[in-house]
Amino acid sequence: MKLFKTLRKIKDDIKVIKENDPAATSILEIIFCYPGFQALMSHRFAHKLKSMGVPFIPRYMSYLTRIITGIEIHPSAQIGERLFIDHGEGVVIGETTIIGNDVLIYQQVTLGGTGKETGKRHPTIGNNVIIGAGAKVLGNITISDNVRIGAGSVVIDDVPEHSTVVGIPGKIVQQKYFNDDGVLMHNRIPDPISCELNRQKYEILELKNRLDNLDKN
Repeated sequence: MKLFKTLRKIKDDIKVIKENDPAATSILEIIFCYPGFQALMSHRFAHKLKSMGVPFIPRYMSYLTRIITGIEIHPSAQIGERLFIDHGEGVVIGETTIIGNDVLIYQQVTLGGTGKETGKRHPTIGNNVIIGAGAKVLGNITISDNVRIGAGSVVIDDVPEHSTVVGIPGKIVQQKYFNDDGVLMHNRIPDPISCELNRQKYEILELKNRLDNLDKN
């Protein structure tokens, strides 16, 4: 029964790639030419073996997968349904990472720890999350549902639902700068530094107006 569940997840993994990547022309192409899918398929079986208490083999599968695909997923990582690792090169998913359903991860993403602590030390990713290329999500933090993380961002704090995070360190943009089709609109994400400078500019102008009014009185 558990094996059938794993196979169903793999079938759904193929389906989500076919539906969301216009470059995917066939199931055969996805199986043999998509390193993100290959790494995820290997992880599905390695994780199952790990949960059954099988020693060594799950970790060795992860090692071989990293050599072949350039993607490292620890066999203990818990990954939900319909994960899409697009392009995939350089993706690292740590041991205690938890990933929900319908998550999209681009290349060079790290879901890692922040030190040598034990126990839960990697992020928890909610449902319907998009993590842009080169982003780093570090530590035992929670990325809630429907979050978008911009390319190159470094996230070290919890992120609430329906937020977009950009920058180093990551700063939260409360507005929805992404569409409902699950596409990260990089060209519409505001610069948090620019926003902060503008805010300070208006505060200075307001203080200046107050001082001018005091001088008049």
